[in-house]
Amino acid sequence: MTLSRILLLPFSLLYGLATGLRNYLYNVGYSKSFNYDIMVINVGNLRVGGTGKTPMIEYLVRLLHQKYSLATLSRGYKRKSKGFILASAQSTSDQLGDEPYQMFLKYGKVTQVAVGEERSLAIPHILMEHPETQVILMDDAFQHREVRPDFNILLSDYNDPFFEDSILPGGRLRESRSGAKRADVIVMTKCPSDISAQQMSQVADKVGKYSAPGTLVFFTALRYSKIRALNGSPKAGGSYVAFSGLANPGPFEQHLKENYNIVDTVTFNDHHHYTVEEFKSLVNKAREQKADLLTTEKDVVKFRSPEFLKHLKEIRLCYISIEHKFLKDGSIFDASIIQAIDNKYNLENQEERQAEE
Repeated sequence: MTLSRILLLPFSLLYGLATGLRNYLYNVGYSKSFNYDIMVINVGNLRVGGTGKTPMIEYLVRLLHQKYSLATLSRGYKRKSKGFILASAQSTSDQLGDEPYQMFLKYGKVTQVAVGEERSLAIPHILMEHPETQVILMDDAFQHREVRPDFNILLSDYNDPFFEDSILPGGRLRESRSGAKRADVIVMTKCPSDISAQQMSQVADKVGKYSAPGTLVFFTALRYSKIRALNGSPKAGGSYVAFSGLANPGPFEQHLKENYNIVDTVTFNDHHHYTVEEFKSLVNKAREQKADLLTTEKDVVKFRSPEFLKHLKEIRLCYISIEHKFLKDGSIFDASIIQAIDNKYNLENQEERQAEE
C-alpha cells in the first residue's frame, strides 16, 4: 500500500461506512427502490472512471433494437443543462452531454435517448412520451439505488480491476467490492486480445470472491473502427495530431501509435468542454506539422457547430469509434440478456392471467 493510501485510509473507512449503510438500508427495504413494469437493464461499475459503459450500451442497442422498442437513459455527465430531456433533432452536445449526443447521432432512429439526473423520475417521463417503450438501458446507474433494475451488468477494467482497488479517496471505488453481489453478469473490459483461458479462469476466481454465487464473468477487448472524417475523407497514409478527453486515454493512444503516423498527442480531462480557442490551437498545431486531427467519436460530436467547423478549411477532423469485442462466450452473454427480458414479460403475463382468473 502506498503512503498516500495509508494517509487517506481513515477517510476511505468513513466513506465506506457511509456507502455501506446506504446500501444496507436499500437491501433491507428501509430506503425505497422502484421497479417498473417494463424491462430495465443497467450498465455500471464500482469504480470511477471509464470502463466502457457507453460502448456496452451501444452493443445492447445493436443486439436488441430489431426485437424491442428501446430507450437509453443516462444522467448526461457534464452537460450544461438540468432535469429531464428527451433528445431531438434540435439537441446539442452541450444540452445532452457528449456520450448521449453520440448515442442519438448513431442510434436515434432505433432508440429514444434521454438524460435525467433522477432516473426514478426520468423513467416515467420516458413512458409518458413513448408508452411503446419495452426496454430501458440505463448508463452508469449501479449506485443509483432508487431504481431497482431487472438486470445489472457490472463492468470492470481488466488492467485495473475492482478486486484490487480500494474505496475513495484512497482508491477509486465508489463503494466496497461486495457491491459486485448486485451484478447479474460481470464483464472484464479492455482485456488483451491474446488473453489465455488460464488467465481468464484466474480473474474469474478473484471476481468470484465478491460476486454472488454462479455469476457469469465475461471478457472483452476494445475494437477500433477505421478512421472516418467529419469533413471530407481521411487521407491514405496521412499523419495526425491526436487528441482526446478520456478518463483513461492510454489504450486509445497506444492503438494510434501502433497503427498510424502520430506526430503529436494532446490530452484533455474526461468529458472536456472544448473552447474555440483550444480548437484553433489544435488546428494550428496540425497545420504546422502538415497533419490532420484525429480524436475519438465521443470527442468529435462536440465540433459539429459552425463555430468550430469554420476553422477546418485546410485540416480534416478525423475520428475513431470504439466497440466491445467478446473474446469468449459472446453468444452466452447475448442469450442471458434476451432470456432476462423474456422472463420479465412472461412472468408479468402469467401474473395478469392469474389476476383475471
